[in-house]
Amino acid sequence: MPNPLHFEELNTALNTALNAALEDVCRAGVPGLFAEVRADGRVWRGAAGVADLDTGEPVTVDMRHRVGSVTKTFTAVAVLQQVESGLIDLDAPIGGYLPDLVPGERGARITVRMLLNHTSGLAEYLPYAYPSLRALPNIAETSPQSLDDHRLTRFEATELIGLGVDAPAAGAPGGTPGLYSNTNYLLLGALIEHVTGITVDKYLTEHVIERAGLRSTGLPTRPEIAGPHAKGYEAWFGMIDPPRDYSVFDMSWVGPTAALVSTVSDLNRFYRLLLTGELIGPASLAQMQRTVPVVSQEGKVIDYGLGLYPTRAVEQPTFWGHGGTVWGSGTLAMTRADGRRQLAIAVNLQRWNALDSAGQPQPHPIDEALAALYRVAMYG
Repeated sequence: MPNPLHFEELNTALNTALNAALEDVCRAGVPGLFAEVRADGRVWRGAAGVADLDTGEPVTVDMRHRVGSVTKTFTAVAVLQQVESGLIDLDAPIGGYLPDLVPGERGARITVRMLLNHTSGLAEYLPYAYPSLRALPNIAETSPQSLDDHRLTRFEATELIGLGVDAPAAGAPGGTPGLYSNTNYLLLGALIEHVTGITVDKYLTEHVIERAGLRSTGLPTRPEIAGPHAKGYEAWFGMIDPPRDYSVFDMSWVGPTAALVSTVSDLNRFYRLLLTGELIGPASLAQMQRTVPVVSQEGKVIDYGLGLYPTRAVEQPTFWGHGGTVWGSGTLAMTRADGRRQLAIAVNLQRWNALDSAGQPQPHPIDEALAALYRVAMYG
C-alpha cells in the first residue's frame, strides 16, 4: 500500500499558525522538532531548529525518529489480530500461555487484557535494570549514570520480564487505577512469539508495518538509527547539563514496548488506517477504545485503552493515539476518532523540567509552547 503523496496544503491561516507555533517551541528551548498535520485530505508539514547542536544541521520533516511508547499501539494491534484469528483470548490468563514467565496465582489472575491496559499490577522493570534509577518515582534521588552504563547493553526480554515479575507488585490484578508498566508489553511480545512461532519483531514487521504500507518504520537491529535522523538530547531533569546525545543506543531495553523508529508521515498513516478499521476489525477497535484509569509514568491518572488513549478539549472531538519518550527523543501521534484530522510531532529533547526543592518537576516554557502547538494542530 503506497504512502499518499498528493495532498493539497492546508489553508494559509492555519499554515501560518502552525509554523509560528513550531518556532515558539524552538524558542522555548527544544533544539529541533518536526511535525505533520492532516485534515480532510490536506496536509501541513513543518520543521524548526537543528538536528545536531554541534554541526547546526537543520531538522527536516522526513527524518526518522525513535518514537518510544507509540510502539505499544503497534504491539496491541498485533495482539488484537491474533485475537481475531482465535489464537489469543483477551480475558484468558497469561499464565495459560506463558506459565514460565508469570507462574502461580498471578499467572492465573492476570489476563491478556490487563497487560494491554496496564491493570496487571506488575511492576516496571526499568529501575531494576538501570540501578541509578532505582529510587524512582523519587526523581531527585536518581542519577542518569545507568543511561551511559547501558548504551550498548544487549538485554534479553525474558531477563527484563523477570525483573518486573519478581519485583514487589504495584497493585492487585485488575485493580484500578492501573500502573503504566513496560513489563506488560514485553510480556505481550513474548505472547505474540508463543502463539505465532516467529519473533515479535518479524511479526510486527510483516503483519503490522508492511500491512500498513509504512516505508520508513521499523524495529532497530543496531544501536544506530538508519537513515537521516536527528540526535536525541537527554537532560534528565537538569542533571545532564548540557543535555547529552543518546541517539546511538541499544534498544533491547524496551523492544516491542518502545523501540520503534518511524517518521511523522508514517505515524499519521498508521493511525488513520487503525482508526478507520483497515488493520483490525471494528469489534477489535472498540475493545482498544474501552478505557480504564491508569497512573502514567508522569504520575498523572489518564484514561487508557488497549494500547491507545484518548484526548479531547472541552466540547471538541476526541482524538486517539499515543505518546512516546526514550532517552532524548519524544513523540506524540493523535488521530480524530473519524480519522479526518491528525497530528504527529517529534522533538529531540527530553526531561527538560528542573526539579524544585521537593524533587518535583517544575513547569517550563517548553510545556506551554508544546501545548499551544497541539491545540492549533488538533483544533485550530
